[in-house]
Amino acid sequence: MLTEEDYKSGQVLLIAKPLQWTSFQVVNKLRWEIRQAFNIKKIKVGHAGTLDPLASGLLVICTGKMTKQIDTFQGQTKEYTGTITLGGTTPSFDLETEINETFPTHHITPELIHETTAPFIGEIDQFPPIFSAIKKEGKRLYEYARAGETVEVKSRKVTIEAFEITAINGNAIDFRVVCSKGTYIRSLANDFGKALQSGGHLSALRRTKIGDFKVDNALSIDDFIAQLPKE
Repeated sequence: MLTEEDYKSGQVLLIAKPLQWTSFQVVNKLRWEIRQAFNIKKIKVGHAGTLDPLASGLLVICTGKMTKQIDTFQGQTKEYTGTITLGGTTPSFDLETEINETFPTHHITPELIHETTAPFIGEIDQFPPIFSAIKKEGKRLYEYARAGETVEVKSRKVTIEAFEITAINGNAIDFRVVCSKGTYIRSLANDFGKALQSGGHLSALRRTKIGDFKVDNALSIDDFIAQLPKE
């Protein structure tokens, strides 16, 4: 069992984030539980890479002096699995917002789906979603979006090391992606739909790896709390 000094000197915790939780809420919950367990007023806790509330999977949480390594972990390659649903787009590129436009899918074959992954592999220019936490002139992009304001979003270069289709169930396309820091899988889903001469949005997402860290080795929030010392 880890001690108060262990957490202060620095730990890397692998946590499986559940759906509907923000990454910030997970950090706050763990910080509070660690403080309660050891009756301490203050401890540094941070995460190495945000997951959207509608995504689940691996969060790398750092405590104490290990928070200095957060930037290093954030820069590592990430792996995701998920589902792109073809035939409709949403303003947020996922299910945070409702479908705003529908498109035909009758022309899309399994062969076309597999072939269309190829142009996305390697270094690509990607436009982040307007519903994102990127800052522009001191405001988050999602603040502009929710206010109905139009704002110019600049593209950024990201690297997709692997984009593999793992299953096709009608318009639901399961995939695995290995990518660089800064890649938006929601944008990939939207762009993939366009490349198929249709539309698409991200309907499920799970982060499975960050560098050598795997979600298979991660604890649920409840399991993490259960192994803390009790008064």
